[in-house]
Amino acid sequence: MITLNIGDKAPNFSGIDQTGKKHTLKDYEGKKLVVFFYPKASTPGCTWEACNLRDNYAELQAKGYELLGVSADSATKQQKFIEKNHLPFPLLADENKEVVNAFGVWGPKKFMGRTYDGIHRTTFVIDEDGMLSNIITKVKTKDHASQILENS
Repeated sequence: MITLNIGDKAPNFSGIDQTGKKHTLKDYEGKKLVVFFYPKASTPGCTWEACNLRDNYAELQAKGYELLGVSADSATKQQKFIEKNHLPFPLLADENKEVVNAFGVWGPKKFMGRTYDGIHRTTFVIDEDGMLSNIITKVKTKDHASQILENS
C-alpha cells in the first residue's frame, strides 16, 4: 500500500488516457497536478467524485491545477464514463496497473464482509516541482474539490 509521503518526489509515471494519448509526470512540469485514483468507472462513488471535480473544474484550474483520473478500467470504459458525465479532464486506462502500483494504491479492501484486492480511492496533489504537496486518503466523494482546494 501507500509508501509515499507529503514532501516525497512524485513517482515518474507514464500512462495512456481514454484517447490513447500518453501522459507522464514530465508533461506536467511547472504545473500543479491532481492525480486521483478511483476503483471503477461509472460506479456511484466514482461518479460522485468525478462529477464533483467536474463541477469545480473551473475553480481548480483558476488555482493552477491540472487533473488526471486513474483507474484500471479500459480506455473504452473511461471514454464512456467521460461522455456520460461530461468530464473535462483525461482519465488514464491503467489496465496493467503500472501507475496504480507506482503510487501504491493497490491492495486488500473489504466490502460487505468480503476481502479482495483493488484500488484504494486516493488523491495525490503534486506541486510545480514534482513533489507531493498533499495526499488525501479519506476522500469525500461528494465534496472532493474542497478537500483539494483547502490546501491550495
